[in-house]
Amino acid sequence: MGANGSSQLEKEISTTDSVNTTNEHYYGLVNFGNTCYCNSVIQALFFCRPFRERILNYKQTLKKSGASKDNLVTCLADLFHNIANQKRRVGTIAPKRFITKLKKENGNNLFTQNSYFQLSKDSELFDNYMQQDAHEFFNYLLNTISETLITEKKAEREKTLRHGTIKKGNVTVNMAPATAGLQRDDKTGERNGITVEGNDFRNSTETTWIHEIFQGILTNETRCLSCETVSSKDENFLDLSIDVEQNTSITHCLRVFSETETLCGDQKYFCETCSSKQEAQKRMRIKKPPQLLALHLKRFKYVDSLNRHTKLSYRVVFPLELRLFNVSDDAEHGDRMYDLVATVVHCGATPNRGHYITLVKSNSFWLVFDDDIVEKLDVSSMEEFSGMSTDANIQMPPGNQSAPQKNSESAYILFYQARNYAADNPDHNHKSKNSTHSV
Repeated sequence: MGANGSSQLEKEISTTDSVNTTNEHYYGLVNFGNTCYCNSVIQALFFCRPFRERILNYKQTLKKSGASKDNLVTCLADLFHNIANQKRRVGTIAPKRFITKLKKENGNNLFTQNSYFQLSKDSELFDNYMQQDAHEFFNYLLNTISETLITEKKAEREKTLRHGTIKKGNVTVNMAPATAGLQRDDKTGERNGITVEGNDFRNSTETTWIHEIFQGILTNETRCLSCETVSSKDENFLDLSIDVEQNTSITHCLRVFSETETLCGDQKYFCETCSSKQEAQKRMRIKKPPQLLALHLKRFKYVDSLNRHTKLSYRVVFPLELRLFNVSDDAEHGDRMYDLVATVVHCGATPNRGHYITLVKSNSFWLVFDDDIVEKLDVSSMEEFSGMSTDANIQMPPGNQSAPQKNSESAYILFYQARNYAADNPDHNHKSKNSTHSV
């Protein structure tokens, strides 16, 4: 972002945010070839206050302990800290250290629309012609942070056990903490157009603040139509992947998710009470809404007739305020209201060529982060990122595949934050010298 652009945005923000109680910072991120997928997710998470506060607290705790660590979490914490502690409110930062660490730790894996896959030895992770997937990177980042925190907790516990108990005054304290249970199926489950992401946490018996922020609980209810016995099974999720349809809304997608499904024929349900397969009705509802709800719109689909993946640029309207109606009767915080705080947007007509940007809400206004460019966004323009009302990709006749395709700016990942959240440290106002940095 140029100096003139930064100064102009800073003036606009000062005019809009006259109270300035949070002293927020708005820094674009330099693109290292094809790292817009990474930049877009980082910007979204930075403006998800529960996540940001935890990352910054992690850095503070590390600093107080005197420990020196070099991993992806510390790199992200340093990046957040540098953004939050700039003297100027607007500028540009080059996340070089984070990108370098990401490349080193992830090896030759690519973040594709379906899963990670190995590149050949001659390939590069950050090949300028390779399109990475922001949602896969988001899952990878949550997994990596969680695994790092769990490893550190285990190391601390083992260190404590070697030294036994400690004495605080007249009280002897056993320093071996209890382990919180987390029942989880690592396989990805899908029903009625929603995928419960099977985040690959190797240490599934431990929980971290990643789970406290993003984890919710789904309850799968099945009613036998013969004996009327109802069985239920809970599943944890960190984000929900939703099938999209043309000219619909997020609310419609969630309604489809909660529709009752009849199991019959080859899909009959084995009823334990009847000791045989019976027709049954099944539905999935949310039992515990998460503090931060991440919704992934499944816009990339494999089409057999085209023998390739294509982008579904369907128009799916997303609300700025969301109340989950598809909750169970015994749901915890079932009436929770959510506010949209960030949206990762995919720009482009195909999965293999495109660009990612991020829309974020800060205080009373919206901004768009396009790598190192940061601009204010009129809230009335938000609907422009819902997708196209007519699909230009999948419906094209085979003979016209080379015809020009209209560019599509489509919401891809939506971050809804619970309204009752209160940041522990709303003001991170420390000084630094320059407005353009490399960390």
